[in-house]
Amino acid sequence: MNISISLASKKTRHAVLKPSSNPPIIFTPGEKIRDQTGFMRGHGTYVSAGSLKATVAGVEQNINKLVTVSPLRCRYNGEIGDVVIGRITELVHKRWKVDINARLDAVLLLTSIQLPGGELRRRGMEDEQSMRSYLSEGDLISAEVHSVFADGSLSLHMRSLKYGKLGQGVLVKVQSNLIKRSKNHFHNLSAGVSVILGNNGYIWIEPTNDNKDPVGFEVDLQQVVEIGDRQTISRVRNVVLALSYYKMLIYDTSIQYALEESNKYTVSDLLTAEACYDIVNLTRHRLQAMDE
Repeated sequence: MNISISLASKKTRHAVLKPSSNPPIIFTPGEKIRDQTGFMRGHGTYVSAGSLKATVAGVEQNINKLVTVSPLRCRYNGEIGDVVIGRITELVHKRWKVDINARLDAVLLLTSIQLPGGELRRRGMEDEQSMRSYLSEGDLISAEVHSVFADGSLSLHMRSLKYGKLGQGVLVKVQSNLIKRSKNHFHNLSAGVSVILGNNGYIWIEPTNDNKDPVGFEVDLQQVVEIGDRQTISRVRNVVLALSYYKMLIYDTSIQYALEESNKYTVSDLLTAEACYDIVNLTRHRLQAMDE
């Protein structure tokens, strides 16, 4: 029985790369990167027979003489200041555990949230007993990474008014390395919806709140979302998934351009491969023209 296995480098979607650019070399596990002479072994590599070889499928990165391989897909590794979207999984002693698409659940301390009404005081026994009234299992939240523990787990905080419990909307999951890091991850699109681009690969899409009220913990989950808003949210969701499929960076400009190019298609047509390729290709050209 003959089995044909193609290398990951052969599967790169070159259609979304610039014609003049050289596609990156993708190393597969066990493949030789270079001779060890004069180089140091970093993450994602090992030494065998005097050569540096890859332990993961990814792209080589060099820092002076240090050779590392960055995996194409991996769990989210948080940094201080990252904006994340997470789901409450458990309540323990004076803290919540939050799933943020990382190797370990993050921790949100009771002292790291802003109490309803913006009260500034010490948290007491009454606050600890009321934790489930603030956030309970299954709730979605937006937060910021406050610190990183020694084991790699993250500590979150929600002391700013822009963070809090999320209400009516759609959660989209993409690879965390596709989210472009920027100063602002909260965006209001011209279509009338707002997006929160979590550095952890979770993207939240919701109708734009015209009241400008702080997020907080008071969320009406029984509120009826108008059919027009739901269609727009579905359109943005399909556009984001198309950008993710073709491994394009996801940020406010790329989403806005792709959304404009999608207007010639219905929401259901955006689920077809032909429409996705056309939208992403046109978006890529517009982004290239903007950079030139």
